Amino acid sequence: MEVTGLYVYPIKACAGHSLESARLTPRGLDQDRWMMVVDGDGRFLTQRECPTLALVQPTLHPGALTLSAAGAGALSIPLVFDGPRRPVVVWKSTCEAIDQGEAAAEWFSTHLGRTAQLVRVADGFHRMLDSTYAPRPSDTTGFADGYPILLLSEESLADLNSRLAPPLPMNRFRPNIVVRGTTPYAEDTWRRFTISGLAFEGVKTCARCAVTTTDQTTAARGREPLATLANYRDSERGVLFGMNVIQTPPDDNPTWDWGTVAVGDAVIVDC
Repeated sequence: MEVTGLYVYPIKACAGHSLESARLTPRGLDQDRWMMVVDGDGRFLTQRECPTLALVQPTLHPGALTLSAAGAGALSIPLVFDGPRRPVVVWKSTCEAIDQGEAAAEWFSTHLGRTAQLVRVADGFHRMLDSTYAPRPSDTTGFADGYPILLLSEESLADLNSRLAPPLPMNRFRPNIVVRGTTPYAEDTWRRFTISGLAFEGVKTCARCAVTTTDQTTAARGREPLATLANYRDSERGVLFGMNVIQTPPDDNPTWDWGTVAVGDAVIVDC
C-alpha cells in the first residue's frame, strides 16, 4: 500500500493544492487550514453557507499570499504573523487568531457578498481535540473541523463511484492523504499504521456534510454523494467516508521532528 496524493488547504474552505511531499507538524500537514474566513462576529465561514469559497485559489509565497477567483480578480497581501490576537470560533472551539488586514477583508466581503475577514491561527495556540477520541491532551489542530489529518483510500472512492453517474473526483472530499492498495473502506478500521516509518492513529471515521455536494470547480451544489452514501454508509453520526487521523509523537521527546511524508511512501497497517 502506498501514498498516492497529498493535499493542503491553506485557507479553510478554499481551494487546495497537491504536493509531492509535505512536512508534518503537531497540527497536521504544514500550512493546512492555518487561515480561515470569519464573519463579523468572528465565527467561521465554510462552503456550507458560502459555496463560492470553493472558487478561491490561495497561493502562498514567502511572507505573502495571493488570492484569486473568477470574477473577483487577484489580490496579493503580506502575511501578518504578529499583532493583536482576537478570538474566533470553529464549531465549539474558541481559537486565537491574527487578522490579515483590511485589504483581504474587503476582497472576501466583495466575493462572498457579506462581511468577512481573513485570519491566521496564532503561533503557539493549542486547540484541544475532543477527548472522547483524541488519545492525548497534547493532540491539537488548526482550523480544521475537528482533527489534523483526513485520510481516504482510492478504493473507497472507486466503490462509491461505481454507484454514481457521473463519478466524482477526489477533491469533493478534501482529504489530506490519499492511499492506494487496500480494499474499500478498510481505513475505517485502521487504529495504528505507519507511513514511511512514521506512526499514525486512526481516531474517528469522518461524518460528511453538504460540502461534499459542492462542485469544487463551479460551486454548484447538488444531492450527491450524500444521497447515495446514505443508502449504505449511514450511522447515528451521519454518512461516513474517510478517517480522521492523528500522528503519534514519541512520549519521551517533546522536541522531536515530526517528519515528512511523500507520494510513493509505503503505508503499513499495524492494527
